[in-house]
Amino acid sequence: MDFVGAYSADNVLYLLKGFLITLEVAFISIVLSFLIGCILAIVRYARIPVLAPLAATTVEIIRNLPLLLIILFVYLALPEIGIKFSIMASAIIALTVFESAMVSEIIRSGLTSIDKGQIEAGRSSGLSYIQTLWHIVLPQALRRMVPPMVGQFISLLKDTSLTVVIALPELMHNANIVKGHATSFVMPIFILTAVFYFTVNYLLSIYSKRLEVKHA
Repeated sequence: MDFVGAYSADNVLYLLKGFLITLEVAFISIVLSFLIGCILAIVRYARIPVLAPLAATTVEIIRNLPLLLIILFVYLALPEIGIKFSIMASAIIALTVFESAMVSEIIRSGLTSIDKGQIEAGRSSGLSYIQTLWHIVLPQALRRMVPPMVGQFISLLKDTSLTVVIALPELMHNANIVKGHATSFVMPIFILTAVFYFTVNYLLSIYSKRLEVKHA
C-alpha cells in the first residue's frame, strides 16, 4: 500500500473535485425532491380527486424500482425518444425522481400522525383547509419528520455513487480513476473516499439529533 503516492496533492485535489460534484448533485436533488415530495404528499393527504390516486400510483411504482435502473433509463433510454440530458442533469433528474417518492412517504406519514382534531380546530377558527394545513398541520409534521428525512438525505448522498455508471465525474468515479494508476493505491484511495462520505454523513446525523432534541 502506497499511502504517500496515493495521497499526492494532485490525487487528493482530483478526489476533492469529484466530492464537490457529489455534494452539488446531492444538494440540488435534496431541494428538488423535498419540494416535489411535499406536493405529492399533500395531494395524497388532501385526497384530491384524480390527482391523489395518480400520485399514489406514481410513488408506488418509483419506490419499487431500483435507482440504478432509473439512472440508466434517464441517461440511455430517454434519448431513444428524443429526450436527451447531460450527464449532470441526468443524475440530478434520476435522483430527484427516486428520492421524491421516498420523501413523499415520509411527509405523508408525518401529516397523518397529526390528530385530525387539529384540522377541525383550525377550520372552526375561520381558516381554510389549505391555511390549516400550511399553518397548523405541516409545521408540526415537519418536526416529526426530521430524523427520517435526514436519514433519507444521507442515503441520497451515498446513492450519488451509483451515477458512476454514466461516468458522472463525482467522488467514486474519480476514486476509480486514481486507484487505477497503481495497484498499491487501491486501499489508500478507498479509505480516503470513505472518510469523505463518513464525515459529511456523520455531521448530518449529528445535526439531525440536535434538531430532534430542540423540537422535542
